Amino acid sequence: MLPIDIQPYFVLGVIALLFTALYTEITKPAISFLFATLVLVIGGVIIPKDVLDGLANESIISIVLLILITAGFRSNFNVEGLLDSLFKKAKSYRYFLGLMMAKVAILSSFVNNTPVVVLMTPYVFDWGRKNKISPSKLLIPLSYATIFGGMITIIGTSTTLVLNGFLAKNGLVTINALHLFYIGGCITIFCILFILLIGNKLLPSRQDLIEKFELSKREYLIEKRLSQDSDLVGKTVKEGGLRNLKGVYLVEIVRKDQIISPVNPNEIIEPNDILIFAGNTDTIIDLTLSNVGIELPSNLEPSSGKNLQVVEGVISANNSLIGKTVKESNFRERYDAAVVAIHRNGEKLSGKIGRIKIKAGDVLLMYVGKSFHNKVDVYKDLYIISGDLKEIRNSKKTDTLKLVVITVVIVSLLFTQSYSLFTSLLIITTVMVGMKLITLQNIKRDLDINMIIILVLSLAIGQAMIKSGTGTIVAHQVVELLMPYGNIGLLIGMVLITTVLTSFVTNVGAIAISFPLALGIINDLGIEGAPFFLAIAFAASAAFITPIGYQTNLIVYGPGGYNFKDFLKIGVPVTCLYLAIVILGIALLYPQVFPI
Repeated sequence: MLPIDIQPYFVLGVIALLFTALYTEITKPAISFLFATLVLVIGGVIIPKDVLDGLANESIISIVLLILITAGFRSNFNVEGLLDSLFKKAKSYRYFLGLMMAKVAILSSFVNNTPVVVLMTPYVFDWGRKNKISPSKLLIPLSYATIFGGMITIIGTSTTLVLNGFLAKNGLVTINALHLFYIGGCITIFCILFILLIGNKLLPSRQDLIEKFELSKREYLIEKRLSQDSDLVGKTVKEGGLRNLKGVYLVEIVRKDQIISPVNPNEIIEPNDILIFAGNTDTIIDLTLSNVGIELPSNLEPSSGKNLQVVEGVISANNSLIGKTVKESNFRERYDAAVVAIHRNGEKLSGKIGRIKIKAGDVLLMYVGKSFHNKVDVYKDLYIISGDLKEIRNSKKTDTLKLVVITVVIVSLLFTQSYSLFTSLLIITTVMVGMKLITLQNIKRDLDINMIIILVLSLAIGQAMIKSGTGTIVAHQVVELLMPYGNIGLLIGMVLITTVLTSFVTNVGAIAISFPLALGIINDLGIEGAPFFLAIAFAASAAFITPIGYQTNLIVYGPGGYNFKDFLKIGVPVTCLYLAIVILGIALLYPQVFPI
């Protein structure tokens, strides 16, 4: 066990390394949190009980129950059809943008925002295609709207539930739901108006994206091999006609372990050569079906080779295949799909498809077999953005009786406040299990183990800051720096610190660090803590300036063709407006703490 006087600096060092690992993406976030927690346990800062306490935390379990409930609705009721009926009258860009953001925000105030974005993304694509609007003008607002709406209610986002877990564990009063509603409502209204009137001009308008989604044209890298009876063997690239293929070009030849690039027109094609082409969706498919003596390698065919469909999908941030090559991932067996081609926004890919490491946000062009859609539902870590699968999902019929029953149960429990939030969610989940809206298979499918690990371990890391006194030490430094500006200066400082953390790490990680910091400041000055904890709740969700701070941002990042600058350009003014409303709202709600 480390000496007590060294522990605070040890904790700060561990947290700094954790930030570095998360920002550089050396490994998965869950692994980074696991190693950080393990080091803190080995150092004697926390004990195993501090880690295990997170598993029994009501807020953590509430998040799990919320995920199961929202997933049950998504799987059994035609939510997509409902959304279609809500937006079908929108014809102009501004009208659709405003309507979409308003209704998505309202939905996200009661439903976990990640499935909302997943459900809405294909619909937004289709609307943009039909109305000649670039998806890049629509997808960031979609993600932002779910963040705005999630802050209207206690159950709208896991951020508030996690913070309430910290508060309850330390014997403090939880977040005031009415104050959350007041400020969250103002944020939703004014931020949506800003994007609708001014902010949309800061969004990129890429006409090439319009063409990509209208015609399903996206540049991919595809691997082809020479067929056994190919007439191309012995000919030069030019003689074989491989320099004049419409809409596709030969970028590399893989010959044994040698990569030939760029390819000379006079390069002679040899037996067993693997040819790497780049081109858009349509031409890649045409090339696959063409009779020019080249074909897909046998390992790039689905396990069920009949009734194939062509589908595009995006790798989610929590996909367990991230970091593995296509070959190592056993993709065919996992999804009954073959990765025909890969598109990675803003990055040039090279080499055989099977040797490319999968990254979050990668767009895959796949040939899928008949069991593909069932397997996607099991793993729930591959987002479908185009193809026949969308139509399969949209054809679900809603059981009206079950929908009415579960809606009545939810309304009666959550809005009459007969029981605590945890008890209400447990009752709703039990009813849905009894109605077979949630099954054991669904539970395995819908729970994101990585997210649960991060939630539990973040509580342990926060506890390490409290037990070691790290929060108190940092609090003294912040107090010394901002004391001349009074309580309002401390509030602004806390908001800025938390916002920076959530932009580059995660909202849960931001809370894990900011909470003990705020607790130290409050105890040091002897002031009311409620406004500062409310500020943390809002600031921890202010993930607008980077795509990595919030999962919904990452979902739209690849399909929207965005880069970091796109989020920075629109995210900075949105963040400034968001935080200004938070600070002003808290100051008005707590005049005794922030006298004018």
